[in-house]
Amino acid sequence: FRENIALDRALSREELMRIARLAHLEDLVSRLPGQLEAEVYEGGVTLSAGQRQLLAIARAMSYDPKVLILDEATANIDSETEHLIQQALERLFQGRTTLVIAHRLSTIRQADRILVLHNGQIVEHGTQEDLLSRRDFYYRLHQLQFASP
Repeated sequence: FRENIALDRALSREELMRIARLAHLEDLVSRLPGQLEAEVYEGGVTLSAGQRQLLAIARAMSYDPKVLILDEATANIDSETEHLIQQALERLFQGRTTLVIAHRLSTIRQADRILVLHNGQIVEHGTQEDLLSRRDFYYRLHQLQFASP
């Protein structure tokens, strides 16, 4: 597990566990035989989709990049895991420029600026509050995703 977070960089056990905690992986790591030294198989086949996404977030945290680009971090996961991923992402986004390509609007609700693309063109931009108040394209997407059946 250590190698999947650190990727050949020398990080202390304490730093790795701090990252695992921030990425909501601490419980998983504590249950693994060998904990941080446990092997993660090719493609993460022994991990759930949500665990693989949290591991990717932990890896990004370990690198502490100034600019981060993410492509739909919450695809194909259950609501509980999505919430954990959202919390981990909020921690990861702090203090850096982040470009998020999202289909689930919950991923970007806290963004400083949202660019709305339609057919390859920017059709709207602003904060979520601004975009919802305009009741245009983003508003309709929001209604589709969050309206009660």
